[in-house]
Amino acid sequence: MALAAGPEKQQGRLVVRNVGLMLSGSLEAPLLDADCVVAEGGRIVAVGHARDLDTDGARVVIDAKGAALAPGLIDNHVHTVFGDWTPRQNQLGWIESCLNGGVTTMVSAGEVHLPGRPRDPVGAKALAIVARKAFANMHPHGVTVIAGAVIPERGLVEADFAEMARAGVCLMGEIGLGSIIEPEEAREVVGWARRHGISSCIHVGGPSVPGSSYIGADVVLAADADVCSHINGGPTSLDTAQLDRIMEATDRAVEIIHNGNPRTAIHALKTMLALGKEHQLTLGTDAPAGSGVQPLGMLRTISLLSSLGGAEPARAWAYGSGNVARVRGLDSGVIAPGRAADLVLMDRPQGSDSADALGALSAGDLPGISIVITGGVVRVARSRNTPPAERAAVVSS
Repeated sequence: MALAAGPEKQQGRLVVRNVGLMLSGSLEAPLLDADCVVAEGGRIVAVGHARDLDTDGARVVIDAKGAALAPGLIDNHVHTVFGDWTPRQNQLGWIESCLNGGVTTMVSAGEVHLPGRPRDPVGAKALAIVARKAFANMHPHGVTVIAGAVIPERGLVEADFAEMARAGVCLMGEIGLGSIIEPEEAREVVGWARRHGISSCIHVGGPSVPGSSYIGADVVLAADADVCSHINGGPTSLDTAQLDRIMEATDRAVEIIHNGNPRTAIHALKTMLALGKEHQLTLGTDAPAGSGVQPLGMLRTISLLSSLGGAEPARAWAYGSGNVARVRGLDSGVIAPGRAADLVLMDRPQGSDSADALGALSAGDLPGISIVITGGVVRVARSRNTPPAERAAVVSS
């Protein structure tokens, strides 16, 4: 399988026109009054109506045919290892497969599936640095992978976090996957990470794999990590009383995942909305997992929350795009000038009685994706994983 050593760069100007619905990826204004996007140098340079924009001289023009345009999804919870291979299910090409499901960026929660993963401080630190540098040099099929999430192990000290930060590490993996599991030590390691600009997360729920630990509300709240990972379990959920304690007390990101408990996913959504904490909601898959690799996991989660949880689908999309970008400090996930030109064109699937992609999500269906763009470059010209779109966007020049 051929993998580019680095991301292919956009050449010339890209214009996407005749957009029927434009999702912003932002909760402030989930839908934009616009039908055209212009991108150059891998970034969005203009958003608006085609009649008002400079669209001349485009090297690539995409006719959306009235379909919806959305920012690429950011999976806030993956367990990459190296390249486009996962030892968890011994599967090649899983990242490219997720690209076909609209995922343009992935955020590692720890390279925990590496066979023989070192658990000593030196090995944990080395693995994080190597993974971070490897994925910085290689974007599988155009997907941005923020990898190198150090697993919190006893024996690590603050100087180790300073060293990792200097080497480019910006993530700490889930507390609970390593040996650090007590409230005081969890809070200490989160503090070290935060002081050195490293974003942290904590496992919530029962053990996920042999060697991981149960993490309940007491440890979650004491640690005060930046992300409460899989609030709906990964895959085993806490009881709702503990979940409510966490959601009521935390001002950090709360993550709902695909590979978790669907009942408590909906409970978490409704609770966070009732608490006025919608801006803290993020989405992920927790893939690869024991249940496999789910290329459409992000779409299925948005569909679940929209159809059974009652979330407005354009807002639910923002949970998996702009909200994640804000929490993680990324320049993608939102359609706006200056942001990364990571885009998804989609419509209702053929055979659906819904009017458009958002209607399909509200009905519990998955939209059909016709084109996926990362860095201003068309990477997918017709998704091989979603149902076919009723109105398929086409590259017209």
